[in-house]
Amino acid sequence: MEWLLLAGAIVFEVFATTCMKISHGLSKLVPSILVFIGYSICFVCLALSLKKLPVSVAYAIWSGVGTAIIAMIGVLYFKESWSLIKMGSILLIIIGIVGLQFSSQH
Repeated sequence: MEWLLLAGAIVFEVFATTCMKISHGLSKLVPSILVFIGYSICFVCLALSLKKLPVSVAYAIWSGVGTAIIAMIGVLYFKESWSLIKMGSILLIIIGIVGLQFSSQH
């Protein structure tokens, strides 16, 4: 259950961050409201997942996966630039997440 809550936290964090971009600095009403709703749900899910998961692992996964997904959304949806350095950096984040997960199992 805690892993589903963590996944929900990631989904709502990505949703809220995307809405933040669409809100144009919180100047558009509906996307701005969705930012606050999305982050509220995100933090509730994250807090509940921390009842069972180690904070070091949960936070690293939450922030790292969220960062990687937002970077892909930025490139694919918002037409942001893409480079080998950006791709390699995201890959390093993912490798770090996997490493943290393996280290917490010992």
